[in-house]
Amino acid sequence: MIELGSLNNPRAAQGFIDYLKSQGLDGHLHSTDGSHVIISVSEEHFHQVQPLWAEFTQNPGHSRYQQASWSVGSTQSPLKYQGQSLNLKARFKALSWLNQSVSVLSIVIYVAFLLGGFESIYSALQFNPSYPLTWFTPALVHFSAIHIVFNLIWWISLGDNIEKQCGKLSLIGLFFITALISSWAQYLIVGPNFGGLSGVVYGLLGYCWIHSFLNPQKPALVSTSIVGFMLVWLVLGFADVLFVGMANWAHLGGLVSGMAFAYTAQLFTKKHTNS
Repeated sequence: MIELGSLNNPRAAQGFIDYLKSQGLDGHLHSTDGSHVIISVSEEHFHQVQPLWAEFTQNPGHSRYQQASWSVGSTQSPLKYQGQSLNLKARFKALSWLNQSVSVLSIVIYVAFLLGGFESIYSALQFNPSYPLTWFTPALVHFSAIHIVFNLIWWISLGDNIEKQCGKLSLIGLFFITALISSWAQYLIVGPNFGGLSGVVYGLLGYCWIHSFLNPQKPALVSTSIVGFMLVWLVLGFADVLFVGMANWAHLGGLVSGMAFAYTAQLFTKKHTNS
């Protein structure tokens, strides 16, 4: 093995390793203290990895590394420290309190459903125009394993990207505004029987899309291929050709409100800068 370089951010280093895997290349992490990470590659791949490493060091927070972790990252990281792996548990601990709280609450509610508490819990969390708290709680309700897994992957990934580049207040504002508007959109057009983070997820997607468009000099928060995929998924939902029922109006409401949030934030930033 040849030492490629070192980093003081184990989570970012793991993203680079996962990115190498997605490119068919091999890399390894090693640490003696759990914070300072040494990246090594095989002699065979060294010359191929060198330019990728140089690109990574210029922008370690690029979304391609986060996306690679979710696409090909294993639950057990190659990094060892005091006999333990820096795995997905460590990555989760690195997330913000909001990202963690929404994820944990969603999982707890879903597990409670499985244990037989669906009727009582869902009746308390179901959208009700007379109770403002329930304008937000449907975002925490999921009805199947694939439903919650799909939503949490996007929530964690996009939310983490937004917080790192735009700050925690941006994600807090996005969560509450997109949850509110997506829930009301679905309720007014279809009714109260819906749930899931997907309205918020589409809000985050819309924000990332417009923010990246308005700030081309900054690293993109989401790739155009992902935006395209999610928009096609939205259209297919409205066409009613998918194998699952979808809260289509919540998705659209979330997307539009997230886009509007990004545009409004940009105007506010410009006004504040010029004043």
